Order: sequence, then structure tokens, then C-alpha cells
Amino acid sequence: DRMHIPVLTEKILEYLDPKPNENFIDCTAGGGGHTFSILERTAPRGKVLAIDWDPDAVRLLKSQNRFVAREGNFANISEIARQEKFHPVHGILFDLGFSSDQLEASGRGFSFQRDEPLDMRYSPNNPDTAEKLLNYSSKAQLEQILKEYGQEQFASQIAQAIVQSRAQKHVESASQLVGIVEQATPKWYQHKKIHPATKTFQALRIAVNSELENLREGLRQATELAGLNGKIAVISFHSLEDRIVKEFFKHEPLLKPMNKKPTAASPAEIKNNPRARSAKLRVAIRS
Repeated sequence: DRMHIPVLTEKILEYLDPKPNENFIDCTAGGGGHTFSILERTAPRGKVLAIDWDPDAVRLLKSQNRFVAREGNFANISEIARQEKFHPVHGILFDLGFSSDQLEASGRGFSFQRDEPLDMRYSPNNPDTAEKLLNYSSKAQLEQILKEYGQEQFASQIAQAIVQSRAQKHVESASQLVGIVEQATPKWYQHKKIHPATKTFQALRIAVNSELENLREGLRQATELAGLNGKIAVISFHSLEDRIVKEFFKHEPLLKPMNKKPTAASPAEIKNNPRARSAKLRVAIRS
């Protein structure tokens, strides 16, 4: 099982600069890659609180003496830190590149390459599935989701096709949705480098998991939790997330950005891990 290879680890360590006995929160523990390199540097008494929405990830991580693993959403980071009596906090990390391998193997319909039920929830406690969204949202709602979260140029045509298709048959599998997208979009669109359904699947995943709202809320709470000179580091993988982080750091009076332009992965790292190509790191310090 290939776990999510952590990206930009060297840069993260450089900016967060973990020192002995300092405490850090990893809001997206996933494979635990960043977490353990931070933990090493905070010995002997520094602690790391690792949060993940996916109960399977938390089970794999297992709490140890200086390391606390908690299932939860980073939109509730304040509450989780309070329950764990986790303070003071010297730095907080968000790695928004969800563990793609972990999810593609989950059977929850994240990938258009497999025929799976359209679930797309990170957490089994979330009541909203992609299937629900597709079958019960209005055409206008679907169009807005595809436009806003997928930046899909054929949002209107695809939304229309979903509504027509579901009138005949409930939309419930990944392959069914791929077929609908292919029917609704022109031939040339299907011969581009990225698969024509890529943006639709991305948009649904973001909508089902309220990813952008959760990110805004997580950043707000992280700012409150970080002590004076506490740092917040965010690695994002698409422009929607990066824009939210950039705006938040710019307009939050308590924070001062540490890098004016986002930090990208080196060519060597990209060669080793192609997913690092789209990674952008922004870091701010609490003043």
C-alpha cells in the first residue's frame, strides 16, 4: 500500500523550524509523513497532535507517548485541541493533498477510472454522498457546483444532462456519471490530456466534503490557537484552495505571510513524486 508521499518536507521543516519541546498540530495526518519528521525534532517533550477525517488513517497512525492521533475534521481543530488539553501550540500544518492512493483504494467512487458507487465522503459520519447531490440537487445547484468547484467550462450542459439522465434512471455509479459527461461535452473535449470527467469528479468531491468552507474555518481556528510567533503552513494542490489561503493570510490582521510567493517543489522532488508538481506552500506567522 503506497501511502501519500509527503511533499515539500524539507521546506516545511525549514519554515516551521520545530525545536525541542515545542508542540505542533498536523491537521491532515494522512500517511503521517510530515508528522514524524516534526516529532523527531521536538524531542524530548514536544508533542504532535495529528488529526484526520478518515478513521482508517487514524487507526494506522496509533497514538504513542508524544504523539496523539485523533479522528476529526480540521474545521473543529479548536475543540479537538481543547479536549486533548493540547497547548501551547507553536505551529500548525495543513497538507491539503489528500492521500490519493488511500482514497482510490477506498471503493468510494473518487476515481472515474473505476466503476464504484458514487459516495465520495472522506468520513463515514458525513450524511451527504455524491449520489445524493447528483440525484436531488436542482439543475442550477449542479451547475454552480461544477462551475465554482470544478471550473468546468461545460457546467451548464453537464448539469442539464445529469437532470435528463436521472429522470430515466437514478445516477449511482462512477461509470454512469462518466457516460453522462461524455455525452454532454463535445468530441474535442474528450481528446484532451485530462479526462473529460476530471473536473466534474473534483467538483463533487469538494462539494460533498465542504472542503473550501472547512478550509476557511480551519484557518480561522488555527489563527486563534497559534501562540505569539506561532506558524501556520498550508500545502495546497489546486488554485481554488491556494486562493483561499492567499486571501486569508493577506486579510487576517494577526498573521504575517513568511513567503510572498508560494514555495513550489524542486525539479528533483517532482521527478521523484509527480504529484508534487502542483503543490504550493504558503506560511504565515502570528504576530
